[in-house]
Amino acid sequence: MKSNTAEQKVLLYDPTRCTGCLFCQIACSYQHFKEIGLEKTNLRIIFDEKTGEFEAIYCQHCDEPLCVAACPNEAAVKDEVTGLVRINPIRCIGCKTCTVACPLSAPWFNAERRISMKCDFCDGDPKCAKFCSPQAIRVALRKEAWEFNKNRYSGV
Repeated sequence: MKSNTAEQKVLLYDPTRCTGCLFCQIACSYQHFKEIGLEKTNLRIIFDEKTGEFEAIYCQHCDEPLCVAACPNEAAVKDEVTGLVRINPIRCIGCKTCTVACPLSAPWFNAERRISMKCDFCDGDPKCAKFCSPQAIRVALRKEAWEFNKNRYSGV
């Protein structure tokens, strides 16, 4: 059963609210690895010198994800009900094709585990959004994210 795509929950990032504190990365790292660090995290905050703002690189759980289409072992799968794209660590062969195919290079290779990893939405309770005090990253409906991104990045 496929759900209404516009009503699916995704992460929405507003760079005008980001302070660069990196709490989102720390929360992600602790949630997934029980470590406080910036190396093992499913999102990355970078500083854009052109705009003077911080930008977040994270999985958008695309409508038609290229990582899913590119995965040679069907490890990357889109859940038609939730809209979330996940990587099955048992099926992943660590080829990094998903990273190359993704326009944001959101999947990253974990050398220790020898698999690609990416945002899994923390099973419905994303810690990055939960610990972002300025609410630069938050949970929103996909239709709200579409509208925000269209206005922010396409200048329409």
